[in-house]
Amino acid sequence: MTELSIAFSPCPNDTFIFHAMLNRGIDTCSYTFSSHIDDVETLNTAAFIKRYQITKLSFYAYLILKDEYELLDSGSALGFGCGPLLVMQKGKRFSADSRIAVPGNYTTAFLLLKLWNPEIRNIVVTRFDRILPGVQSGEYDAGLIIHEGRFIYPEYGCTKIIDLGEWWEKETNLPIPLGCIAIRKDPETIAHKEQVELLIRNSVLYAKKNRAASRSFVRQHAQELDDKVIDGHIDLYVNDFSVSLGTTGRKAVETLEEMARWKKII
Repeated sequence: MTELSIAFSPCPNDTFIFHAMLNRGIDTCSYTFSSHIDDVETLNTAAFIKRYQITKLSFYAYLILKDEYELLDSGSALGFGCGPLLVMQKGKRFSADSRIAVPGNYTTAFLLLKLWNPEIRNIVVTRFDRILPGVQSGEYDAGLIIHEGRFIYPEYGCTKIIDLGEWWEKETNLPIPLGCIAIRKDPETIAHKEQVELLIRNSVLYAKKNRAASRSFVRQHAQELDDKVIDGHIDLYVNDFSVSLGTTGRKAVETLEEMARWKKII
């Protein structure tokens, strides 16, 4: 048996995707996996010291770490109408000097914010699930929200300043590349790339055909336990691009890199 370390976030799209692979819903042949679940920014940071062999990464982090990790064709989060939102309390006015909570230095959300408005400077890095409470309490003037936050921000008295996914789509006519699964490039690990890609693809396909099978696992790790929120999250972030990036998905990643390099962000 070959054991590989794999890390992903507690968000419903990731736990939905990997449930079958980790719980024998599919045949993993000679592979077993030691799984690690943590906030995506924690995983981004861990990748700089190459802690895990297979890991979820924000695409921003992946673009920085291309020499160390290789993008896998399956397991990514791309799509239309699923980008991060910049929100603030109703009645307040936004400016480039507003104190903005962002979910991490290496998140794609933060990269998109910098691409949209390079003048923004007053940034506070905050775990994603603490951003909306912080905006509600007045600790932050505005918050950059991801994951389940886009479904529940009105409950915190917030209004949308901009949908950075919509902005990206108008600029590029491409799906927004948010997160990916990458494999370490050291020889002992990269040798398993094709097999791992196949297992992830099969796990995604199993999950889509057997939605109820993963529900307990998904709920165990989700921040929001309402089934409508969980289903909305999965429907938004698990799609054909999660099965395979394809030509369009890879074009979206290349375009993000080109824009970031042109703006001298990476």
